[in-house]
Amino acid sequence: MNLEITWLTWLATTGVIMAILGLDLAVATLWPHRVGFREATVWSVLYIGLAIAFGAWFTAAYGRAFGTQFFAGYLIEKSLSVDNVFVFVIIMSTFAVPAEQQHRALTFGIILALIMRGIFIALGAALISMFSVMFLFFGLLLIYTAVQLFRHRNQDPDIENSIVVRSARRLFPVTNQYSGGKLVARVEGRWAVTPLFIVLISIGGVDLLFALDSVPAVFGVTEEAYIVFTANAFALLGLRALFFLVKGLLDRLVYLSSGLALILAFIGVKLILHWAHKSISSGIPEISTPVSLGVIAVTLTIVTIASLIKTRRDPSLKARAGVVLTGPVPSSRPPQEKKSGVSNRPQ
Repeated sequence: MNLEITWLTWLATTGVIMAILGLDLAVATLWPHRVGFREATVWSVLYIGLAIAFGAWFTAAYGRAFGTQFFAGYLIEKSLSVDNVFVFVIIMSTFAVPAEQQHRALTFGIILALIMRGIFIALGAALISMFSVMFLFFGLLLIYTAVQLFRHRNQDPDIENSIVVRSARRLFPVTNQYSGGKLVARVEGRWAVTPLFIVLISIGGVDLLFALDSVPAVFGVTEEAYIVFTANAFALLGLRALFFLVKGLLDRLVYLSSGLALILAFIGVKLILHWAHKSISSGIPEISTPVSLGVIAVTLTIVTIASLIKTRRDPSLKARAGVVLTGPVPSSRPPQEKKSGVSNRPQ
């Protein structure tokens, strides 16, 4: 059974999401401030509540099967967004982003992520509708990503020396200091981009990399583009609040990368079985969405509890974001020793 979504529903959903992001951006622009734990908690609860409310309406309007697919997709995207936040913490630390500007940088990053994931979702849905072999391709991609993430689970990505950042520095002169919330400033008679611009470029590059595995992952529980989009959107809406809420606790999630690798591998196998069921033999079993939802929930619970027990026994342990496509931090420079700014000299 296919999900029938009218253009009016698409437009209304997109409009509501854009309105929420617009409000978030307006707050970040007009009221730059240090976001505290209490404020982050309120926003996090609000965004999770919005996702649950949407899921309840969606289930009532389109049936339990599609509703289960949404909640499974949302849980996948929410779990992957924790690793996304981990890398955002590294970016903010690497470029010493002032606390009052982190809110704005994250909101811009979320908008970029939504745009890029929207493009990936449209392409993925079109390809899947034309070629069932895309399930096999997405499944293999997720398994490869899982293997790479597990192999490099104890490393952090080298954001400062990434291709995206190095290219930006070659193309634009960069000031040595931040200029409030400005992306461009005039220094010594010439225009130059500020470090905040480089931060946004870095976040955009990271968003692109995460879209490469998060979009195929949610296609593992549903083929419906509307569900894929809304699951991504509601997970990303809470990303900014999640950053400020858990950035002080992320170091304790020492098994996070391993757990995410397991989830990605599981979804990869699910996609391959689905392709085989449709293309080779209907006798090949498939993994149902409720089973997927249970596996993901149990994995995240075990990972969180095991991580907290492990770090309580050995407080010296620190979690790492893991590396998939970006290079690891060079061994000559420990991950925690970050530079405090960027240079205006091309590298």
